[in-house]
Amino acid sequence: MLMPKRTKFRRPHRVSYEGKVKGRNEILNGDWALVAQEGAWITNRQIEAARIAITRHMKRVGKVWINIFPHLAKTKKPLEVRMGSGKGAPDHWVAVVKAGKIMFEVNGVSEGVAQEALRLASHKLPIKTKIVKRGEQA
Repeated sequence: MLMPKRTKFRRPHRVSYEGKVKGRNEILNGDWALVAQEGAWITNRQIEAARIAITRHMKRVGKVWINIFPHLAKTKKPLEVRMGSGKGAPDHWVAVVKAGKIMFEVNGVSEGVAQEALRLASHKLPIKTKIVKRGEQA
């Protein structure tokens, strides 16, 4: 699973995923891309599931770029623990994705294969997405 190699010693605050993305809203690497239509926290497991869906459908031909990374640690207290006594330990990692963010890019395969691979990946993600071609408005 994806996670940072090194982290700070403090547990992070929540980061909002409301609003539009500031940068990384145009296709730079591939010919086809999967764009987020709404904001959410995407877990490292969801990113990995989408990546596997894309590469399996493309039969490992072509290239895939993943433009999101789970930097934010989400904490959780153990089960059946009383309230108080501090914040819980890190449980899993999430990527903060805002509306308009290019999440995955694909290149080196035909149009039909690329669209189907990105469609399969979109089913693994908890948000509405759109498939766009290079040059189109994301």
